Amino acid sequence: MFVLGITGGIGSGKSTVSEILEDRGLLVLDADEISRQVTAAGGKAVPKIAEVFGTRAILSDGSMNRKYISGIVFEDKKGLDVLSTIIHRYVFEEMEERLNKEREKGTKCVVLDVPIPVNKFVDLCNQIWVVTCDIEVRLARLEKRGMNREEALRRIEMQMTDDEYCELGTHSIDNSWDLDELNAKVDKLIKEELHERGIRI
Repeated sequence: MFVLGITGGIGSGKSTVSEILEDRGLLVLDADEISRQVTAAGGKAVPKIAEVFGTRAILSDGSMNRKYISGIVFEDKKGLDVLSTIIHRYVFEEMEERLNKEREKGTKCVVLDVPIPVNKFVDLCNQIWVVTCDIEVRLARLEKRGMNREEALRRIEMQMTDDEYCELGTHSIDNSWDLDELNAKVDKLIKEELHERGIRI
């Protein structure tokens, strides 16, 4: 089974590339979605988060208090690293379980959509496509999501640079323009990398 990784910084359009691949017929495992599952009420990561960040980090319904946690980790790089380590452990446990199930079913290709390309992600993937984007375009997208410019810039600066992302990738996809151009770039890579491997979607 061919495991294709999609990664890129916040606001780059990584999720849009994954949506295109899903529309073409590929199964996408979204780390953000799995992260929400493991930090929801009864989620596997909740007890450890409570242990490390205190009871205020958990809401009365038993889920992670995202507002409280965000206020801590996006002001403190060490706090973000600690939280990421906790959540990544459970996210990748779940991803590996799902990959094994797909492998047993004979699935030819699975996409992993992961915002932070930790070693575990790199090890699981046969190939990685990195989504990059002009910083002003990224900031505009994040402002549309409701972030002010200062907060958006702080979040971008806490992540890896595009160059650091690209060092891990086989291909980079510049998503600074419109959706039609992005679709064309993704389709070109599908033909070059997946069709050549006999993966027809």
